[in-house]
Amino acid sequence: MFYHNYPFDPAYGHDLTALLRITAPEEPVDFAPFWRDRYARARSVAVAPVLRELPSPQPQTRVFAVEFTSLDGVRIGGWLTRPRAEPVERGVVVSHGYGGRDEPDFHLPFKRTALIFPCARGISRSACTAISSNPLCHVLHGIERRETYILGDCAADTVWCAASALLELFPVATQRLDYLGISFGGGVGALALPWDARFSRVHLNVPSFGHHPLRLTLPCVGSGEAVRNYQWQTGRALETLRYFDAAVAARHLHIPTHIAAARFDPAVPPPGQFAIYNALAGPRELFPLQTGHFEHPGTAAENARLLDALAYFFNRTEPPALS
Repeated sequence: MFYHNYPFDPAYGHDLTALLRITAPEEPVDFAPFWRDRYARARSVAVAPVLRELPSPQPQTRVFAVEFTSLDGVRIGGWLTRPRAEPVERGVVVSHGYGGRDEPDFHLPFKRTALIFPCARGISRSACTAISSNPLCHVLHGIERRETYILGDCAADTVWCAASALLELFPVATQRLDYLGISFGGGVGALALPWDARFSRVHLNVPSFGHHPLRLTLPCVGSGEAVRNYQWQTGRALETLRYFDAAVAARHLHIPTHIAAARFDPAVPPPGQFAIYNALAGPRELFPLQTGHFEHPGTAAENARLLDALAYFFNRTEPPALS
């Protein structure tokens, strides 16, 4: 499909028809109770958000550094934006990829909206000495046990507690709260959102952590390769990962969901992305991307079309049809 120098096929031999046939793996019997318990713990946290205004590069937008508390008393950092001259009428939680985040996104199609951009523990504004910011190390932190695996904490950091912080600062956003996540943030969002009834709609862009049994067979240049190596060395990865499979979690996600999934992606294998989309339980829309984590001559135009699709998805009133 595209010229590349990878020693493997970033399309993994799948065309769109084959990708749309991939099903999620078997669900552990206590999968839902495990996640509901983690969500309940996160909702009991006194998030205590604090804002500090920063210079804004956008005259119509105010920008703040934000901090709030997540599970185990960890303070999470990030950004928050709001309109300068208009009232806030809704809220959006925006997560990041494994490369972290340097600033808020100013191009998103939301008006009269407060947006919070949390950074997962160990990454960017939530960096700490106990957790490596290197994706190949971060993705293995605590993987020995499901109770200690870092993705569960990241769900609290970037979804549940971030939402609590935003709603504490802007209670009006309870009437409309949405989520956007890309790559790492897309996978964590798929894991966390089924258990949180506060959200109305969700967009997941090239989401990670879908169908771990299949991902462990597929070479890549992303964090999944570190997990593959861990499985090869120990044979124990799936003992934990079966509870952190975004495709399994998608079976419990009933709110309208928009997914941008790539057919060619050297960092997040497309079969895992489409396994998440295919498993969604509620109204869903698919935006097939030519590539993910790979620039090509049509990238800018494709991103512009995706932004138009998101404006339509998040700002119309009727839900998408079941497909």
